[in-house]
Amino acid sequence: MPMPMATTMSTITSITMPDAFLTRAALAGIGLMLAAGPLGAFVVWRRMAYMGDATAHAAILGVALALALSLPVAAGTTFVALLTALAVTVLSNRGRAADTALGVIAHSALAFGLVAISFQPNVRSDLSSWLFGDVLTVTSRDLLWIWGGAALVLALLTLRWNALLTATVNEELAQASGIDPRREKLVLTLALALVVAVALKIVGALLIAAMLIIPAATARALARTPEGMALWAVALGAASVLAGLWASLRFDTPAGPSIVAASAILFALSLGLRPAR
Repeated sequence: MPMPMATTMSTITSITMPDAFLTRAALAGIGLMLAAGPLGAFVVWRRMAYMGDATAHAAILGVALALALSLPVAAGTTFVALLTALAVTVLSNRGRAADTALGVIAHSALAFGLVAISFQPNVRSDLSSWLFGDVLTVTSRDLLWIWGGAALVLALLTLRWNALLTATVNEELAQASGIDPRREKLVLTLALALVVAVALKIVGALLIAAMLIIPAATARALARTPEGMALWAVALGAASVLAGLWASLRFDTPAGPSIVAASAILFALSLGLRPAR
């Protein structure tokens, strides 16, 4: 017995057209990587991986504060992430070991954030989504925030690209060129805080640093210029997002960790390549 035309068209549409939530998840991940790719290159060049991790962990405290004060979560995470990055910068400039300061602030902020959330029973069930991300629940409003924040970070890095690159290569050369290395470090600090706030819903506080570091580390083997490394990091990150979402739907695994796992697989495949010069 032939299938009714309406049923046939519905079947074809369901096969060829992705669900709306999946489209939003893909757009959210790609939007994140537009900013995380170039910023991740600077994180790798400047060896700021621990700072990225500390800022991301502190974002959980921002979530708790925002929910307690009935403020937008994005505002709370941005504020706390920026405050954390600035605190670490000040401590390191005063002579304290940067890695020790990062460790103390990161784990303390994470612990206080988790304790604060424990006093809000209605949030406990959503704790894993803040730690590991929940990209499949991204809404249209979330997309506006993610793409808006990513565009701001990308514009900031583009405008300061030459100065940031010069300060990264050689601080003395930067000073001789009239560039203040501390100001450029502050630009990266601000960009890092914004990316953490944008990425929290996608991959969670525990995995944000991975999406900054792994695509950029993979891109190092493929690029011949700093700009090329930034572009490759964006492309590899976007590919990881799509592959991770596919794996999440195919094998019923958590989306955020699946995206990071896909990125790690791409990095492992790149190990056999000779680093580009």
